[in-house]
Amino acid sequence: MLRRVPSLLALALLGVGVFLLTLAPLLTWYVVPRVKLTPLEVDVTSVMTGRGSYFDADAATTVHGRTITVTRRVLGDVDAGAAHNAAVWDVSTTIDTPKTLPLKDPRRSLQWTVERWVSDRRTNLPVHCCGETPAFDADAFLKFPFDVRKQTYRWWDSSLGAAIPLRYTGTKKVFGHEGYRFTGSIWPVRTGTRQVPGALVGLPRQGQVLAEQWYANARIALVVDRHSGQIIDASIAPKVTLRRPGGERDEVTLLQSDRLGMSDATRRVVVNRAVADSRKLQLIEGTLPTAALSVGGPLAVLALLMLLVQGRRSPSVVTREGALSPARNDPHQDAHDTNLSST
Repeated sequence: MLRRVPSLLALALLGVGVFLLTLAPLLTWYVVPRVKLTPLEVDVTSVMTGRGSYFDADAATTVHGRTITVTRRVLGDVDAGAAHNAAVWDVSTTIDTPKTLPLKDPRRSLQWTVERWVSDRRTNLPVHCCGETPAFDADAFLKFPFDVRKQTYRWWDSSLGAAIPLRYTGTKKVFGHEGYRFTGSIWPVRTGTRQVPGALVGLPRQGQVLAEQWYANARIALVVDRHSGQIIDASIAPKVTLRRPGGERDEVTLLQSDRLGMSDATRRVVVNRAVADSRKLQLIEGTLPTAALSVGGPLAVLALLMLLVQGRRSPSVVTREGALSPARNDPHQDAHDTNLSST
């Protein structure tokens, strides 16, 4: 009975090839969905600064040309997020003036808002649970979805309390890292009322009035990492004013700036984080699966060819005792073996 002795090298190459061919779809269908998730545990502080105007309550007047600082801290609620398989982020935003910033007390800030943002970890769409405040309805807010596209997204503006369209307008590099740029604007819109002395809005004969609060944002510009959806640069031009009830013109400016933008320190931090996350995503989504297929396929084919060629060139026989011995073609030896057998 004949059988072929496989080469250990060929078998090793075949094993490696099959492993790599199996690894490619495993990375794509199993690993990637478990890595491409908005994190539960987040503790990030970002700062935006610029010069502008604001209403000084102590002086009862609007001051101009002063530094305005917007500080936003995002803290993840890990337990709530794990229980609902969602990203639950508590967001604290303060707007400070040169007077209030050194106090480091949000209660003394020009404005302090607290929100609770809940989103699907894969799609970034809102999830209505866990005490969200307010009820968001947008594609993007603190971040954009993974794999950002060159399209229009609905971005949530907290001051407006609604989503607005941000359109793709090209690319921009931030500290050498290129991202997608999205821009939009908000025309003046009434956002609520505020009780103030009538004299403040041009009604001196009235004690207290419900003045109308109006909000506008002439220029919103965001730069987003296209793989992770993280915002790596941002600038806004907000304007908040008061009008008398039914009035058509602004009477008091509460807050205004032609440009509030991310500080250099904040941009460096978010860019470094986005670069690291982007490289990780590109590695497991593209580089590793492609390399596994490119190397595994040829290795498996080479190993099969080696086994086929070796099997044709090196047949072996099985002796009467069951041990393998090389095949022989010496007729004298065959005759000697025959004589011994007949004795």
